[in-house]
Amino acid sequence: MAQVLEFKLPDLGEGLTEAEIVRWLVQVGDVVAIDQPVVEVETAKAMVEVPCPYGGVVTARFGEEGTELPVGAPLLTVAVGEPAAHTEPEGSGNVLVGYGTSDAPARRRRVRPTPVVTGTANGSTGPGGARNTSAPSKTGPDPRPDQAADPTGKATDGTAHARVHALHLEGPVPVISPLVRRLAREGGVDLRQLAGSGPDGLILRSDVEDALRAGAAPGSRTAGAPAAASATRAAGIRIPLKGVRGAVADKLSRSRREIPDATCWVDADATELMGARAAMNAAGGPKISLLALLARICTAALARFPELNSYVDVEAREIVQLDQVHLGFAAQTARGLVVPVVRDAHARDAESLTAEFARLTEAARTGTLTPGELTGGTFTLNNYGVFGVDGSTPIINHPEAAMLGVGRIVPKPWVHEGELAVRQVVQLSLTFDHRVCDGGTAGGFLRYVADCVEHPAVLLRTL
Repeated sequence: MAQVLEFKLPDLGEGLTEAEIVRWLVQVGDVVAIDQPVVEVETAKAMVEVPCPYGGVVTARFGEEGTELPVGAPLLTVAVGEPAAHTEPEGSGNVLVGYGTSDAPARRRRVRPTPVVTGTANGSTGPGGARNTSAPSKTGPDPRPDQAADPTGKATDGTAHARVHALHLEGPVPVISPLVRRLAREGGVDLRQLAGSGPDGLILRSDVEDALRAGAAPGSRTAGAPAAASATRAAGIRIPLKGVRGAVADKLSRSRREIPDATCWVDADATELMGARAAMNAAGGPKISLLALLARICTAALARFPELNSYVDVEAREIVQLDQVHLGFAAQTARGLVVPVVRDAHARDAESLTAEFARLTEAARTGTLTPGELTGGTFTLNNYGVFGVDGSTPIINHPEAAMLGVGRIVPKPWVHEGELAVRQVVQLSLTFDHRVCDGGTAGGFLRYVADCVEHPAVLLRTL
C-alpha cells in the first residue's frame, strides 16, 4: 500500500520563522524525485528553492502563491511506494540546499489510505486512481463531506473551524514560533482564546500583535474581533508588513527597544581622498570604488577602537569584542533595504573590497543573496550620500554596536591652509551603542575616520 507523507516548511536557518510562497514548481499529480525543488519561497533574507526529501506523487499542496506560512506548516503531501516491513520510507533528510538537517522520521506523519474512490469532482481520484484520506477515529463519527480535504490541498471552512475549535478546547495551543509565545506572554494575551489566521488555525505573530494593538484584555479576542477592530480604523491602503519590509521593521524596532544609541558627526574635507582615488584609477588595473576606500578606513579605525566592533550579550551581561571585521553595507533594492556582509573585511585590500562590494550589490539587485551573505555582520557602513542627502542618524543594525554614515560629497566653501577655497566636503556620522563605550571612544573613532578622509596618507602607517 502507498503511504502519504506530509512535507512541512523546514527551518530555513538564521532565525527565520516564516516564508512566503513565491512560485510552485510542481503540480498536484506530478511525480517528484528525492531532493527535487518543489517550491520557491521568499524569506526575510533571500529567495530560496525548497527541495522535498521524499520521492513519489504529489497529492496535495497547501497555500497559494503569495501565502505566508510559518516554519512547520504543511507544504505538500507526497504518496510514496510501499516501504519494506517495519521500516520508515527513506528520505534524504535534506530540506534546504546549503543547510544540514538531521533525519526527521518522527516528524513524518503516516496517513492510512482508503479504498479507491471514483465519481464526482469533490471525490476526485488522485494519480493512479487512489484517493488518500485520514482514517477516521474508532470512537468518533465518520467525517462529513464538508470536512473532506479539497483536491487542491486546501482545507474547507468546516475542517478549519473544527480543528481550531478542537485545539482551543483541548490539546496544545496551535503555536509554532517561540517568538509568538513570548510576545503573547509579555503582552498578557491568552493564546487559547485567539483565533489563528494561519493554516489550520495556527496562531501567527500578526494575530497576537492585532490583539495587543486593539488593547484587548487577555482572552477577549474572538474570530469576529478583527472585523470589529477594522471597522473603527480609518480607511486607507493596507500594505502587508511581511517579507523584507517586515524583517526590517522587526529588526529596527528591536534595535530601538534594546540599544541606547547616540550619534556624533563631523564634516570632513574629502578633496585629497577623491584625488587619491582618481590617481589609483589612472594607474591602470581594476577601478577602485569610493565605498572600498571608506571601508578600508573603517577597518583601520576599528583596529584602533575595537570597542565598536562588538556586541552586548544581554543574558551574560558581557560586552563581546570581536577579532574579525565582517563589514555590512546598506543596499537599497526593489525588494527593500538589505545589508549584505563582506566577510573578513579587515584582511582585504582596496581591490578585493571593490570586487566583493560589486558582487554582493549585484546579487542584492537580482535577489540571489543567500542567508549567509546577509547575516553575521559586526559593523555597518551606510553610504546614504547616494540618495543626495548630507546627514542622518541611522538606527544600529542589531546586534552590532555601531554604524558609520557617509553623506554626499559636494563642493562647499572651506578654509584650506588659511584661505577660503571650494573643497569637496562630506558629513560623517557615527551612531553607537552607549553600553559598549563612552563618547570619548566614539569621538576618537570618528575623528580618526575624518583624518583619514582628509589625509589618506595617514593610512600608510597601518599598511
